[in-house]
Order: sequence, then structure tokens, then C-alpha cells
Amino acid sequence: MAEGVMRFKEHSLTEGNITPQLIRFAIPYMSANLLQALYGAIDTVIVGHYTNAAGLSAAAIGSQFMFLINGIIIGLSLGGTILIARYFGAKSDTDIKETIGTMFTLFAIVSIALTMVMFASVRPLVRVLQTPSEAVSQTEGYIFISSAGISFMFAYNALSAMLRGFGDSKSPLAFVAIASVCNVIGDLILVAVFKMGAPGAALATILSQGLSAALAVIYLKKQNFHFDFKLDSFRIKREKLKNLIKIGLPMCVQMSMTTVSFMFIMATVSVMGGVVASAAIGITSKINGFVMLPPIAFSAAISAMVSQNMGAGRPKRAIKCLYVGISVTLIFGVISFALLQFFSPAVINIFTPDTELIRATSLYLKSFSIDCILVCFVFCLNGFFNGCGHTRFSMINNLMAAFLIRVPATWLLSKIPGADLFSIGFATPMSSLLSITIGIIYLRSGRWRKLKLS
Repeated sequence: MAEGVMRFKEHSLTEGNITPQLIRFAIPYMSANLLQALYGAIDTVIVGHYTNAAGLSAAAIGSQFMFLINGIIIGLSLGGTILIARYFGAKSDTDIKETIGTMFTLFAIVSIALTMVMFASVRPLVRVLQTPSEAVSQTEGYIFISSAGISFMFAYNALSAMLRGFGDSKSPLAFVAIASVCNVIGDLILVAVFKMGAPGAALATILSQGLSAALAVIYLKKQNFHFDFKLDSFRIKREKLKNLIKIGLPMCVQMSMTTVSFMFIMATVSVMGGVVASAAIGITSKINGFVMLPPIAFSAAISAMVSQNMGAGRPKRAIKCLYVGISVTLIFGVISFALLQFFSPAVINIFTPDTELIRATSLYLKSFSIDCILVCFVFCLNGFFNGCGHTRFSMINNLMAAFLIRVPATWLLSKIPGADLFSIGFATPMSSLLSITIGIIYLRSGRWRKLKLS
């Protein structure tokens, strides 16, 4: 049981009833992601109520860039979770410790590099997305300030990834819960009181993320945890770096490129419908962030559980995790679909009272919401393949769905005479159907059973 690495809140996922284990792991993870999603949602709500459409568009467009960065971070972090979980399942103490040290060091280097790149690229990036002129200034401010918090994002996600690899999804929830409360307070002070607009919302967010990371470090230092967070402990082991890149890089590319595809969609919509259409897509992305919480949480739970079981040599139990995950997430998917089909104006009103924006967003959601059901299959299949270590396949599958279907379909649909947000909304469920089809074919091939680590 990896004696000497951790002796607190470690949970073997290789024995016992799968359904309650999967739910117990997924619920805290989903709750933590819910609170993280609230960072962005609260930004949107407060900016939407205390500024105008330009401010809301700035927050929506600016957040797309941070979604891109977050995709890189989450992809690499999930790679760490999968490796730690596999070594934990195999009871390999040395491999665990070397993976942790390598992961922390790699993340420190990448976070500094990304921060510098974002600082230097703010203005060109804003132009790429065809940002409406009235929203340019606030968008630039939002992205610049958000970029200053990239190191905080990396730190929190690295620490959380490590804990989840040991089967502990509850501790990260506590860290982010405290930070979420602080984010709400910060938004109200900086946006509502000091009238800083979208940049003020970004500042509140990064300060809260820094608090999450600090709480995680303080907690671990007080526990019987052998990584002491001293400078000489941050070392890269070549073999572990190779494994982290092998597992994490495809996930990183997958998640970041998926975000890039949505940025293309936003640019297309901005050209077609201006600031209102752009803001409508931004609101949809916030709503979608909540809708995706159950499938994302169960995808992560499936990855951790499958990885431990594959490390322990139990592939039959691993595939049972997939089937249980799909069954549970479908319940959430059907409920979300029904809410967005029949009660979309009430949901959108949470984010903005603007009747024109409510009407435009509702139109888009009528078709887009079909994806609420389809992504249950997409995320669970991805979680399974990632847990098996076949992250390259998941990457290729998702990139094909994004750039063979989602992006070209959006562009083509926007060029049809009389095109509106309703027709464009079909592009996303069409891409999910392709992803599901390819995933089922790969599952039936049995190739997921084989993985070689250095």
C-alpha cells in the first residue's frame, strides 16, 4: 500500500462493490468541480448584472483563453493521477515518490513558461477571436490578469491530482470550497463596488485560486507526507518524465485543442451575429460547464479506479467500472437535457436579465442540449481509455470529432442563408456521435488491455 508515501486517506479501489465506490469517489470530485465552475459562473453573473453586454462579452471571450490554459493543466494533472493510481495499485512505493517529485517540478517549469507566453500574446490573441471593438479593452485586461494566476492553477491541480491518485477526492473539495466563498466576496467588492468590470472578476478569481493552492500545501505539510516541498526535493527522473509525457501530453493536447475548436466556434458566431451572439455562446459555455460536471467527475473516477485495477491486474473489474459510470451519468444527462429544453429562459436569467441575450441563448440551447445525453458516453469512454493508459487514442478520437465535425460543421451551418444559433447548435452533438462510434469500435478491439511503461 505504498507505505512511506502517504498514510492518510488513501483508498484502494481494487476491492469491494464498484457502484458505491465509484459514486463515493465521483461526488466529492464533482462537488469540487462545481465550486471551480462557480468561479467562472459567478464572474459571468456579477459582470452580467453590474456591467453591459460588452463587459459580459469580454468575460466570455477572455474565459475561452483560460479554458485553453486550464485544459493543458488538467490534461497533465490527469496524467499524474493515472500514473500514481497505477503505481499505487501495483504497490510500488519508489515509483510513486519519483512520479510526485517529477510532476511537481515539471508543472513549475511549464507554469512559468505559459505565464510568459500569455503576457506577450494578449493583444494578438484578442484579435484572433474577432473580439467586438467595444469589448477589446476589458477582454485584454481579463486575460492579462488571469494569466498572472496560472502558477496557482498548476499548483492546486497538481496537488489534487496526486491525492486523487491515492483514491482521496474529498480533501481537494475542502480546499476549493473555502476559496469559492472568497471568490464570491472578491467579485462583489471588485466588480459591484469598485466597478472594475471583467478585469476585476479575473483578479478575484486568481486570488481565490492562490488560496486553494496554499491550503493544499499547508494541509499536506501537517500530514505524514514525505514530500517536504523544499527546493532540493523538486527533481526530475527521466523515466517518470517520459511516462508523464506519454500519458499526460495526449490528454493535454486533447483538452486544449477541444477548447481551441470552441474558440473557432466563438469567432465564427461573433462574425455572424456580433456581440449578442458572442455573449450567448459565452453564457452557454458557463451553463455547459455545470451540465458537464457529472460526466467529467465520473470520467475522472473511472480513470482512477480503472488505473488502480489495471495496475493490480484486474481488467474485468476495470471494464465493469465503465458500464457503471455510463449508467449513472445518463441519469444526470437526461435531467440536464430536459431542463435546457423546457426551462432554458429561467436558467439563462440567472446569468443575465437582458431579454435579447436570453432569447439568443435559448435558441442555441434548443439544439446544443442534445449533447447533454451524448457526452455521458463520450466522457465515460474517455475516462476508461485514459485509465488504461491509452490517452493517445482518446486524443486522436476527440481531435477528429472536433476538427472533422464540430468546427467545419459550425462554419458551414453559419453560411447557410437564414442561418441562426439554433442551426449552429447541432454541430456539437454531431461531433459527439462520431466520438462515440470510434470509441465503441476501439473498446471491442480489446487493445485497451495493453500498456507498457518505462
